[in-house]
Amino acid sequence: MTQSRVQISGYGFITPIGRSLEEFERALNTQTSAIQALNVHIKGHEAFNVPIAPCVFDEKIITSPSKLPMDRATAMAVYSLDQAIEHAGIDLNNYDNDRIGVFWGSGMAGASSFDQTTNLIYEMHSRIRPTSVVTGMPNAPASELSIKTRAQGSCITYACACASSSIAIGEGMRAIRGGWLDLAIVGGSESMLTPGILMAWNALRVLAPIKNGEIGNVTPFSKNRSGFAMGEGAAVFILEKENKKTDKKFFLTGFASNSDGLHMTNPQSQTQVKVMQACLKDAELTSTEIGYVNAHGTGTLVGDATEASSIESVFGDQNILVSSTKSMHGHLLGASGAVELISCLLALQNEELPLNSEQTNQDDRIKINLVSKQNQKTKDLKHVMSNSFAFGGTNACLIVSK
Repeated sequence: MTQSRVQISGYGFITPIGRSLEEFERALNTQTSAIQALNVHIKGHEAFNVPIAPCVFDEKIITSPSKLPMDRATAMAVYSLDQAIEHAGIDLNNYDNDRIGVFWGSGMAGASSFDQTTNLIYEMHSRIRPTSVVTGMPNAPASELSIKTRAQGSCITYACACASSSIAIGEGMRAIRGGWLDLAIVGGSESMLTPGILMAWNALRVLAPIKNGEIGNVTPFSKNRSGFAMGEGAAVFILEKENKKTDKKFFLTGFASNSDGLHMTNPQSQTQVKVMQACLKDAELTSTEIGYVNAHGTGTLVGDATEASSIESVFGDQNILVSSTKSMHGHLLGASGAVELISCLLALQNEELPLNSEQTNQDDRIKINLVSKQNQKTKDLKHVMSNSFAFGGTNACLIVSK
């Protein structure tokens, strides 16, 4: 059975390295990293330094569709939706509201608001807003997008840690394929750069250490990699059934997800291999037809080694080109899959792959073929794969084609 292709009619985003395609592409090409050190002060605790990749963004200028206060991550989602609608060049009034759906991903949507609320209660002993619940609830971004677009078909939030937005994109794709909806608004947002949340992540010891003002190596697959930097941002995609009369270039052709079912933080190669193979099957492609893999590649010792082994198992000796862009925009957690899909679209558009990092000193034990030079061209690039492997064991894989 030939699966129908799902058209990407438009997209919009905000990231630490840019909010337009030109800015984002320039940052990737010039290896401009947004990662910086932040000194965190919490009363009663010793100050500590963490690496972050913040967006240049004032959430207060974004009008809330519900007229209620918004979390920073929600404001980023609304901003990105405006971009996506403009880019798609569509008039939502021409669609049946019952046939429009929202599928949204975020690991801890409302995290910033929750942290601020607890600070008001326990530190400031102050009154909190009566809207604190609806501002901080996990489905707030999806609900605001639904209100803005009058989407009444679906409004579903996926909280699957680092795989959240990839799962949301894939499930929206399935809804279009299945004929349940005519238009799906998909993607993810995340903003956790507040003291309490950063302290929690720092305690997990997955963030790159900072010593004497120097940030540890955040380059995925590098020999001396030491963890990642926390980023923030959002990306929205507008999906529709393929319309052969349009000039749209990009299509979602494959999606699969599964679960390790074994450990909360220790990734399993066996299930990663299965999810990539299932995604290829869903797209009705063979591994030899994939020209590039955008790796989850967080920069952790175990995570990178496991994923590299999984990619090697799926693609064998075909020397598939691989890279991760997290050394520039940081790890956007639940928004990672959506933002990294922008990198995949750029690769397809330009037939030019994003460099893993100029600082890559590849781990000898990692045998994958990393993109190791700038402006690396790939002739006739038609299909790329994007991986998202999450804490909790949720794995997701997408294939986008032109």
